[in-house]
Amino acid sequence: MPKVILRLGIVAMSRPPVTRWSGRVLRPVSAMIDLPPLEAGALMTDRDGVQTVYLGDHELALHSGETRHYIDNLTARQPSVWVAMDNDRIAVVTADPYEGEALASDPERMVEAVPMPTALAARLDAFIKEHHVEEVFHKRKRVPATSTDAPRAPRILQPEAKWVQTRGRSGRGPLGKG
Repeated sequence: MPKVILRLGIVAMSRPPVTRWSGRVLRPVSAMIDLPPLEAGALMTDRDGVQTVYLGDHELALHSGETRHYIDNLTARQPSVWVAMDNDRIAVVTADPYEGEALASDPERMVEAVPMPTALAARLDAFIKEHHVEEVFHKRKRVPATSTDAPRAPRILQPEAKWVQTRGRSGRGPLGKG
């Protein structure tokens, strides 16, 4: 199964806490195809307490078996990249909308859908054109019970085809029969 690995730079934003009991939370806000010369965790901007932080680069794996999912993503109103974080660290980056939805079901993990860069959408489209194979749906048809081509089990079993019922370990037949 062909697989392509791309590197994306992830940018997060942190706002001041609303109450004194809450803390700052990093939320992914964008993905970059061109990696900046910054270290992971570098502060990019700080305006009125709103901080923009470069979280670092992370791999985005494209699998040929998921091209149908990528098509669904690109035809959506807003194509997205899903970034999953565990404790302010990037865990997973994906372009598969169904994988992103599955990642969001974990309450311990923060998952954000960030806008897909146009350069990444172009690469994803080229990957789809190269690897997509359309699957044809075949509806199964019932075989009539009277068919001689595919004999089926009879609807009513004959007495000799049924299991013999015995009583306990003695192996004697049912009551009244032996």
